[in-house]
Amino acid sequence: MDEKSLKTSLWQRIAIIIAAIVLIGGTLLTYVVVVLNGSNTSDTEQLVDQLSEEYTAKGQEIMARAEVLSPKYFDDFVSYKSQIKAYNSANANAAGLEVKDLKVGTGKELGEGDTDYMAYYMGWCADGSIFSSSFNDSDNPTSLGAPMVGSSDMIEGWIQGIVGMKLGGVRQLTISGELAYGDTQEICGGYNSPLKFIVLALEPDADLVKLNDELAMIRLQLTYAVYGTEL
Repeated sequence: MDEKSLKTSLWQRIAIIIAAIVLIGGTLLTYVVVVLNGSNTSDTEQLVDQLSEEYTAKGQEIMARAEVLSPKYFDDFVSYKSQIKAYNSANANAAGLEVKDLKVGTGKELGEGDTDYMAYYMGWCADGSIFSSSFNDSDNPTSLGAPMVGSSDMIEGWIQGIVGMKLGGVRQLTISGELAYGDTQEICGGYNSPLKFIVLALEPDADLVKLNDELAMIRLQLTYAVYGTEL
């Protein structure tokens, strides 16, 4: 997120990082950051190479952990895909925030500002098109990627919308554009677009949280090695 999780790329710092690893690859990532810096010494280049390799390897560990978790939740979560339908954009914006529990969980109830959870999600636009999800393929899913780890850097509608949700539950959020990206980012074909989400909130997986923290630390070291400061 590094910018805000649901504010910059709609999901999880982890989703952005994994997508970068999968789509760009460690070698190209190294090339990009070196070129951007423009004046690396050989020592810096070696450090960037080393950290990039660690970054890629850690991302692969995260994906491996995600593959273990996916079978536990995929069948249940994919069944809610039928809930994705077009909706009236003006009505959604006027409503501000609406929540609807599709399944009440039996675990801990999330409170205001709570980040002690992980989540799988589907997010879609007023025309019914999915803009982001935890699935490997939003249109024809066969598995789940790594779940989001709870963060305070989510859009406001998400932060407010999960309050009162019990872990293990599934909730639908309807979020006005003002509580989503407002006029700061274009999404769903325009600014101030309302969004809908289906969220499955779960007890955090300790291994995944640890790997996520380690990946974030490597990323910090990598950006510092290139730029001398955190991005």
